[in-house]
Amino acid sequence: MTVSSSPLALVTGGTRGIGAGTALALAQAGYQVLATGLTEDEVAATPAHAAIRHARLDVTSDAQVAAIVAACERIDALVNCAGMIQRGGKEFEIEAFRLTIEVNLTGTMRMCLAAKEKLALAKGAIVNTASMLTFHGSAYAPGYSASKGGVGQLTKSLAAAWAQDGIRVNAVAPGWIATELTKPLVEDAARSAPILSRTPMNRWGDPSDVGGAVLFLLSDAARFVTGAVLPVDGGYLAV
Repeated sequence: MTVSSSPLALVTGGTRGIGAGTALALAQAGYQVLATGLTEDEVAATPAHAAIRHARLDVTSDAQVAAIVAACERIDALVNCAGMIQRGGKEFEIEAFRLTIEVNLTGTMRMCLAAKEKLALAKGAIVNTASMLTFHGSAYAPGYSASKGGVGQLTKSLAAAWAQDGIRVNAVAPGWIATELTKPLVEDAARSAPILSRTPMNRWGDPSDVGGAVLFLLSDAARFVTGAVLPVDGGYLAV
């Protein structure tokens, strides 16, 4: 796999939802983007843009992560959007809990470690994906909440450890974003109403809203920003 001299952003989970919105925002800003998805169906959903390529990747696989990083000539930006949540109380079962942690938290660390050398050469930056549940718990998804809390602390830890290598590490914490995952909530007025009433901007977020925040954190405008967890929530946490 070869890339042009344009900066390269590797976006895990970049084929749908928040990841897809981020991949598209980066492509429109001049990055060459390699967006990954877990399955063929996810890869097929990759946003159509001349600067976006796609590949399958399971972030729980050491071998697959090593291979995709090795295939990149350079990595200027790593955006970790790959993640999962298991509903219906499944995360109270230990195997489901373990898998959620493995994907969301360990998978993020696995990607960061694998890409570190190339990011250091490029003096690049990492943006991880945290959540509102980085800041408060969930009675329904303990694995997801624990993993996203961990992503927040991992982000701060790597920022402190890797600043000497010229790598900035930040995270975005999306609020209620309209995606295929949240579509049932968006379309259910009774369930959507309390979400909107808690959100001062009184609307659902769009994946491009998160993409804009990621662009800022990767840009030179944020050159003195590292270790930050930036809420992208329409003011949800402010209330």
